[in-house]
Amino acid sequence: MTITDEGVYNGMPARNLGEQGWERPWSGPNGGQCVETKQLADGRVAVRQSTDPAGPALIYTPEEIAAFVRGVKEGLADHLAAG
Repeated sequence: MTITDEGVYNGMPARNLGEQGWERPWSGPNGGQCVETKQLADGRVAVRQSTDPAGPALIYTPEEIAAFVRGVKEGLADHLAAG
């Protein structure tokens, strides 16, 4: 399935991006409840919930993904995983 860059928007159904190319950046012992990512043709990254692959996709720019990863590495998201 080919989607034009103009047809990709934040919150769109992830199934509209096709089933090929989705990856799990990390899959730990959490019973398969992971996020999946897909690199889009224009460099943006789509993110979906693995347990709801037809649900909404969040679309991020490369700069947004880089900022998030940098923050995670610096411990700025640790409070999100606190149980």
